[in-house]
Amino acid sequence: MGETLGAHVFRAKQIAGDFEARFGERPRIFHAPGRVNLIGEHTDYNEGYVMPAAIELGTFVAASPRTDRRLAVHSMQFDESCEIEIDAARPRGDWTDYVAGVAVMLERAGFRIGGANLLIASDVPLGAGLSSSAALEVAVAMALAPGPVEAPALIERRTLAKLCQRAENEFVGVQCGIMDQFIACHARAGNLLMLDCRSLEYAYVRLPGGVKLVIANTMVRHDLAASEYNKRRAECAMAAAYFGKSLRDVKLSDVDGAAMPDLLRRRARHVVTENARVLEARAALERGDLRAFGNAMYRSHASLRDDYEVSCAELDALVAMARDLRGVHGSRMTGGGFGGCTISLVEERHLDEARRALMRVAEVYVSSPAGAAVEIMDF
Repeated sequence: MGETLGAHVFRAKQIAGDFEARFGERPRIFHAPGRVNLIGEHTDYNEGYVMPAAIELGTFVAASPRTDRRLAVHSMQFDESCEIEIDAARPRGDWTDYVAGVAVMLERAGFRIGGANLLIASDVPLGAGLSSSAALEVAVAMALAPGPVEAPALIERRTLAKLCQRAENEFVGVQCGIMDQFIACHARAGNLLMLDCRSLEYAYVRLPGGVKLVIANTMVRHDLAASEYNKRRAECAMAAAYFGKSLRDVKLSDVDGAAMPDLLRRRARHVVTENARVLEARAALERGDLRAFGNAMYRSHASLRDDYEVSCAELDALVAMARDLRGVHGSRMTGGGFGGCTISLVEERHLDEARRALMRVAEVYVSSPAGAAVEIMDF
């Protein structure tokens, strides 16, 4: 944890220098983490259970106030700049929508914000299913509505997560659930977060020592990813209509006995069985049974592949490869699907071996569960 904080402070110093060169002022700097979901995929928008962790990759936003109602924004990742009129912001269909959308939702919620100069720097890979969008949203929200330096949390974190989700749903047009924004706001280093996406009650589940999160990026993103995500949400809504209640409240016996199209049955079966797997995985982790936790991960992947149909050949191959490696307790696709990443739970003593094997076909990131979004101080 100390090494990660040190790296963040070092990076913040670099970003502060870039900011001063561009805007001529010393900024405040905020950081929000990316996330990886260990189990509970496509359950968040069905009022179900999820178990994500924040990762050490994340997004920095450096900011200074302006006297007008404009956002002057530069993205180091895209090497692009733009100006956004807060009172006339409209979607443009690119990365700037995540910035503008957050500003609009803050205003609608009664948080009167001023103009700002913003410099964005991120090491979360785009399109990998590691929540680069939520990391950006949360860091921007903290930068646009900060409290005083001595008490920087102006907005209660649950409210912050909801506002950032609204920005993505209503402004960007992606019908994501609450998981990504919530973990960015509430993560705790060394822990997974068990979240009930209906009540937003949550608990921390400590990851035992001696294991690491190994993320393997296929580096592919199939074109149908975004459209199919919204399609799956619609299919779940249709399936829920057959039962007259949320899929969260449906039993597997109800699914098996329902007179409904097979496609909707399979979508419902994934959600119902995935919720059960999350509860099973939590119990396994709490008793230190990593083998049982990993088995739930493998079954989750099979359900995402067969019933929910959001995996792809590249993801399936990585999971199969991980399963044959020493020290791997479990592996599955993570994120929306159709490309992106797998997540594997790997014993540290076999980490180098697993990383070398996966690096032959994927870009690999190793992380411990990281902490929540913060203002970087003393840089």
